[in-house]
Amino acid sequence: MMTLAADPLVNEMGAKIAGLWPELLLVVAAFVVMIVGLSPRTALRQSTFGITFVALALAGVLAAFSPEQVTGLAVYTKIGACVIGLLLLLALAELPDELGQNLKDGEGRFDPQQTHRGEFFGFFLLSITGVMLCAGADDLIWLFLALELTSLPTYVMVSISRRSIRAPEAGVKYFFLGALAAATFLYGFALIYGATGTTYLSEIGEAIARDGLTPLATAGFVIAILGISFKIAAVPMHFYAADVYEGAATPVTAFLAFVPKAAGFLTLILILDAAGWPVFAGDGMGGDGVVAVVWILAALTMVIGNVMALLQTNIKRVLAYSSIAHSGYMMVGLLAGPGNSVNGVSAVLFYLIAYGVMNVGAFAVIGLLKRAGEEAETFDDLKGLAARRPVMAAAFAVCLLSLTGIPPLIGFWGKLYLFSASISMGYVGLTVIALMTSAVAAYYYLRMIATCYLIDPDRREQAEISTLPQRSLALTVSAGLVVLLSIGVGPLFSGADGAANGFGKAETSETAKPEQGNGAKGQSSTEKGNWDDERLTSAAGR
Repeated sequence: MMTLAADPLVNEMGAKIAGLWPELLLVVAAFVVMIVGLSPRTALRQSTFGITFVALALAGVLAAFSPEQVTGLAVYTKIGACVIGLLLLLALAELPDELGQNLKDGEGRFDPQQTHRGEFFGFFLLSITGVMLCAGADDLIWLFLALELTSLPTYVMVSISRRSIRAPEAGVKYFFLGALAAATFLYGFALIYGATGTTYLSEIGEAIARDGLTPLATAGFVIAILGISFKIAAVPMHFYAADVYEGAATPVTAFLAFVPKAAGFLTLILILDAAGWPVFAGDGMGGDGVVAVVWILAALTMVIGNVMALLQTNIKRVLAYSSIAHSGYMMVGLLAGPGNSVNGVSAVLFYLIAYGVMNVGAFAVIGLLKRAGEEAETFDDLKGLAARRPVMAAAFAVCLLSLTGIPPLIGFWGKLYLFSASISMGYVGLTVIALMTSAVAAYYYLRMIATCYLIDPDRREQAEISTLPQRSLALTVSAGLVVLLSIGVGPLFSGADGAANGFGKAETSETAKPEQGNGAKGQSSTEKGNWDDERLTSAAGR
C-alpha cells in the first residue's frame, strides 16, 4: 500500500508549495494589514506601512533562496517585484494620511469606515503577489487567476486614492474595461484549450509541436494577446490609460504603470512560448498570423503612444502615453523571441525592471508638487524646480533621460538589447519604427527637463513642494539605482538572461522533450537560436 509521503501527487504539491513561500507570506501579511488598519489606535493603524515594508523585504529574501525546482523566471521576477515594490511603497507611504482618512486619538469617535489605510496596503500586497504568481504559472487557469489577482486590487486602489470625484470615476472606467479585457483573454484561453485538449502550458507546447498551430489555436492565441494588451496598456486596449492615470493619485499611477504591465508581459512570454517561438519566423501553419498581430500591435503602440504624448499638457497624461509607448518597445523584443544572437525574452525581462526603477523616480517628483492642496499636473508646475530644489530636479532629469534612452543610462541599454534582438531576427522595419518613435519621445521628455531648468515662474504661480520624507526617499533611491544600474549593467542582464534560459522550441516533435514548469520547452544549446535558413529567410522578408 502506497504511503502518503510516497504519493507522486503529494510530492508534486509539496514541491510546488515550497516554491510559493514568498507569495504565501505576502498574502498573510495582506490580511494582517487589513485587520490592523481597522484598529481605533492611531499608532497601530500607522504600523501598516512598516508591516508591509517588512513583508516585502522578507519575501524578496525568501525568493532569493528559493528551492532548486523554482524556475529562473520565477526567482528573477519575485526579487524584481519585491525591490520595485519597496520603491513604490515608499512613494505610496503617506497617501492614506494625505487623504485625511486616519483620525487622531481623542478626536471624536473612531469610525472604521473613515480609514482606508489597511485596505490600501493590503490590496497593494495582493497585487504584487499576483505578479509573482504569474511568473510561476504552468497552467492557463493559474495564469488567469494570477492576472486577475494583480488587477482586481488596483481597481479599488484607484477609486480610494484621492478625495476628488475623478478618482472613483477613473476606478469605474478601469473596472469595466478591465472586465472586458478579462473576458477577452479568457475566451482566447478557452479556444487554446479547445484546440489542444489541455490547460497545462507544457502539454499545449507538446500538442503544437506535434500538430502545428491549427486555425482554432491561432485564433485562441490572437484573442488572448488582444485581451492581455489591456494589462500592458497596448493598442487596441490602451484607451483607458490616460484617463485612469490622470484620475488616480500620482503614486498609484506609478503603481499602475509597472505592476499590471509586468504581469501582462510575463503572461505573454509564457503563452507565446507554449505556442512555440519558431512560429514567429513563419511556418505556414498559423505562425504568420500571430507574427502579423504582434508586429502590428507593437508598431501601433509605439506610434500612438508617442504621438499622443506630444499633444498633452498634463504631465500625468504625458507619462501615461509614454507608458503605452514603452509597452510597444517591449513588444518588439517579445516578437524577436529567444531566437538568435540576442535573446529577446532576456531583453524584455531586463527592460521591465529598468523601466520600473525609472518610472518610480519620475512619478515621485510629480507626487511632491502641489497646487492649492491638489496635485500639480501641468508643465507650468515644473517651472523653476531646479532653482528651488536642485537635487530633486537632478534626480528627475536622470530618470527622464534614462526613459528617453540617452547613453550610458540604463534605459539606453534596455532599448539597445530590445532593438538588437529585433534586428537579429530580421525585423528591420519594426526596429526603424522603434528608433523613430524613440526620437519623438525625446521631445516631450526633454521638454519637462527644460521647463525645470530654463523657465523661471512668477512667484505667485509656483507650485508648492511637499515635505513627504518617504516619497523624497523613493525619488532619491530610484535615481541612485538608475545610475548604479547604468554603471553595472552586467549583473542585471545576466539575471534576465538566466531567467530566460530554457525558453524556445525544439525543431521536431520527435526530438522535442518539453520540460515541466513555466511551459518552457526544452532545447539544446546548439539548437537554441539556430533555426533553419528557410525560417530565418522568411523572417528577414518582413
